[in-house]
Amino acid sequence: MSDNALYTDLSGYYDLMCADINYQAQSNSAHRFHQIFGNGGKRHLDLACGTGPHIQHFQYEGYECSGLDINQPMLDLALQRCPDGLFTLGNMCDYTTAEPYDLITCFLYSIHYSGNLNNLKSCIESTHKALKTGGIFCFNSVDKNHIDNTLSAKHSVDYENSIFSFGSSWFYRGEGEQQTLKLSIDKTTLDQTQHWTDEHPMVALSFTELQNLLAPYFDVHVFEHEHDKIVAWEQLSGNAIFVCIKKENAN
Repeated sequence: MSDNALYTDLSGYYDLMCADINYQAQSNSAHRFHQIFGNGGKRHLDLACGTGPHIQHFQYEGYECSGLDINQPMLDLALQRCPDGLFTLGNMCDYTTAEPYDLITCFLYSIHYSGNLNNLKSCIESTHKALKTGGIFCFNSVDKNHIDNTLSAKHSVDYENSIFSFGSSWFYRGEGEQQTLKLSIDKTTLDQTQHWTDEHPMVALSFTELQNLLAPYFDVHVFEHEHDKIVAWEQLSGNAIFVCIKKENAN
């Protein structure tokens, strides 16, 4: 299947695929970071917003929310979930906004969908331009040097008389700027099973490389990948949350 084909063709199952994700905890964490580091404003943009679950929680906190995604079926579902949100079809690696935002988020490691370092730099530049003075960019990332190709995440959901089993894993060959996100879905109804697989090319980089890309545009703070507490990254784990405060005079 081609890039994003699984997400497009099975967009109705996307929320089941992400059923084990604590969207509220992730949203609350970004909200707290914005309270600590941000400008106090309430204009929020979620990059790669999918079906809008994070936006729903930000709206509960009083944010005026928008979402950007490259997949129209996802945006259609997001609008159903959040009728008051503003959703736009577009590429996070090259986007502009009519008005600037106070907080821009990118959850679920979606920053890696940039695909390569040039696209990632373009995403960073676009995001810097899209932020107000004192605005922050908050996202999570994985360090290529800490990827274990033998690990995978799996869960199952009982839905409409079928059992859905979902799997995801990272793969990095040990060199270069590309890693792969591997996805699979099994749908079992009675004694029949359907199986879908997909692979997404993702940009691969170390946290040092990522910080160097961000540094001309943002003051960068890195935290452990914890959503119920704020802990500075101890430079050991391969997952982290980046909180980036806009610099007015980008180098």
